[in-house]
Amino acid sequence: MNLPFAQVLGTVLVVVATPCVAVAVAVLLFLNPIWVGFDQGRSDVVQLTGYTPTQVSQVTGSILSDLVFGPPNFDVTVNGAPVLDVHERSHMADVRGVLMSLGLVALMAALILVAVGLASRGRWWFWWAVQAGGKVLLGGVVVVGLAFALFFDQAFELFHEVFFAPGTYMFDVRTEKLVQLFPDQFWSETSVAIAAAVLVLGLIVVFAAGRIAGRAASADPTSGAASPALTPPGGPQ
Repeated sequence: MNLPFAQVLGTVLVVVATPCVAVAVAVLLFLNPIWVGFDQGRSDVVQLTGYTPTQVSQVTGSILSDLVFGPPNFDVTVNGAPVLDVHERSHMADVRGVLMSLGLVALMAALILVAVGLASRGRWWFWWAVQAGGKVLLGGVVVVGLAFALFFDQAFELFHEVFFAPGTYMFDVRTEKLVQLFPDQFWSETSVAIAAAVLVLGLIVVFAAGRIAGRAASADPTSGAASPALTPPGGPQ
């Protein structure tokens, strides 16, 4: 039986949108001074920068504020001297641009989920699509997580090559504060933490959406006519 075009389109959109929202939620969990300060402590940032713990906290808080809320000046100073040079400030402005773009994608994905959920009235195929999106997310985080775990330097370099212009993200760890405030250990551990959060969120989505899809299919008298490719968990009811 041919499925309505709107249902097929809605299913595809939900499968794509679900991982986008979950990844955005995971990133937001770690984009805060509490986590950043914790992992900076593990990465010996005080020793690397030569700043006091209070100065590191103030500088980091200012950079995070400019990154998330703007304006993207990144002109924080310590004892009257700029922390970041022109090259570093330019890169952070680029980072904010990428972050805002990804945030816009996540917002659009969330709106898609809400719109399709309302239009479908919560029918089984919507929740099946959410579950399928969760499975896509789990597969993706395993592949990306392994890449970062086994080949962190290469994966980190590839990430920058994709999102930033060549030559705009290379810094001297001996003299430039940006890579002293956020060293490789910080990014390595943060990447692992984000991957773990995405994995947990993916498992929750797959389990919860699967349960809801099964109940919705049981209550839907038309679910037995579904295409085999879109059969809800447990088969047609």
